[in-house]
Parts: sequence; C-alpha cells; structure tokens
Amino acid sequence: MDRIIQMIINAVLRQLVNRGVRSGIDYATRGGKPASALSPEERAQSQDANALARRARQAANLAKRLGR
Repeated sequence: MDRIIQMIINAVLRQLVNRGVRSGIDYATRGGKPASALSPEERAQSQDANALARRARQAANLAKRLGR
C-alpha cells in the first residue's frame, strides 16, 4: 500500500516540478518589443534566449525520462 501511495505522490510531484520549470522558462523569455521593432543586436539576443529556453526544456525532458 505504501508503494502505491508513494508512486502517486511521485507522479504528482513530477508534474508540478515540470509545470514550474516550464512556467519559469516562459516567464524568463516572455515578450518584449515586437520583432519588427528590434534592432539587429536585440533580435540576435532574443533568438539566443529562445534557443537557450528550448535547450533547457529539452534538458528538463531528458532529466524527467532518466528519472523514471
């Protein structure tokens, strides 16, 4: 019985942590100026931030798979 409860708790905690990670990444990369109003330097920085967020999401998913 304890194992079943522990499995349920782990599944719920995993979902909450993943939701928190996704929310944090989305918050960190939320919008600013429209893309048309950005200078070339700002556009490059925005693209780098989006790529970093995408890699962080991939790393979180990989960690989730390895944790199972």
